[in-house]
Amino acid sequence: MVAAVGEQVQKGTAFTVGTEAEIEYAEHICGRNPAFDRIRFVNSGTEAVMASLKAARAFTRRPKIAKVEGAYHGLYDYAETSQTAKPENWGQAERPSSVPVSRGTPLHALDDVVVIPFNDVQRALSILDAHRDQLACVLIDLLAHRIGLIPAAEDFVRALRRWTEQNGALLIFDEVITFRSTFGGAQQWYEVQPDITALGKMIGGGFPVGGIAGRADVMEVMNPLNGPAPFPLCGTFSANPVTMIAGHTAMKLYNQEAVDRLNALGTRARNEIGEAIRIADVSACVTGRGSMFRIHLSMDAPQNYRQAYLSLEKAAVFSAFVGHLFDGGLLMVETGTGFLSTAMSEQDIDDMATVVLVALRKIKPYV
Repeated sequence: MVAAVGEQVQKGTAFTVGTEAEIEYAEHICGRNPAFDRIRFVNSGTEAVMASLKAARAFTRRPKIAKVEGAYHGLYDYAETSQTAKPENWGQAERPSSVPVSRGTPLHALDDVVVIPFNDVQRALSILDAHRDQLACVLIDLLAHRIGLIPAAEDFVRALRRWTEQNGALLIFDEVITFRSTFGGAQQWYEVQPDITALGKMIGGGFPVGGIAGRADVMEVMNPLNGPAPFPLCGTFSANPVTMIAGHTAMKLYNQEAVDRLNALGTRARNEIGEAIRIADVSACVTGRGSMFRIHLSMDAPQNYRQAYLSLEKAAVFSAFVGHLFDGGLLMVETGTGFLSTAMSEQDIDDMATVVLVALRKIKPYV
């Protein structure tokens, strides 16, 4: 990786036109998933989701988007809506409110975001039906971190696919985080193909990156070769050759064997954390799939964002738990979520489980 990037730096870091590195990497990414007819590169996961939504609007000529309550999709006004909703403002479960994250968010932006509950087919479809003529797309993360790292149910994903097909909307998967899950992304766990997939993080090999991959006819809205594109997309550093070389090098190494090995470590991690919970005799559980996991200080796993939401009192206990993990040498996301790396070994997983056990014992009186 270092050698490949260093060699490219000597040749140049940014150009005003496409490069061979971009073409070769695009071919590699598209070759990993049959749903990827074409791909365009940008500079972050936020940009990838933003561009995906704008592409859906350009393709359908409709303004509104639908997203799952609590799901994180980056910093775009529309994508971040209801990501931090609270009991006092999240509204009824039958009609979740569109809640801003950032102060000063335009009200008209909130009006164009339809919020649906996670893994609740009937309520979700009822909400979507009320906006069927205005929705450009439905956006979903198949293993949403902030909802609780609970996999999307097969019937939920299928229902959204059917609804979008029947009502002229697009289905967008946010795989900025979850693309690590299989050779072609978490969507390959399901018998469903999206119209657009937003990519990021790992596909940059440690450099800033984002990607929009999808159906050829949908991706055509970004094509400038046949007159003005319905959605013009460009960026000074998009598809820069350093990122393309780094990403391509990393993803060639992340082959099927590497994916299988990392997912096996994920299974080992969840099993060993579950055993630590049993030994500590604490009301806790662990969720996740593939090479990701999340620890919850509750007996039962949450099923949606509202169940995963922590009161101030519970949040304080969880913060103390994460602090104990840090004291033991384990740096964990503040939600107790872990993402494994190909550099890790089974011994690393065993050591991690030991730290988790110590931390669980320390917070036991407060759980």
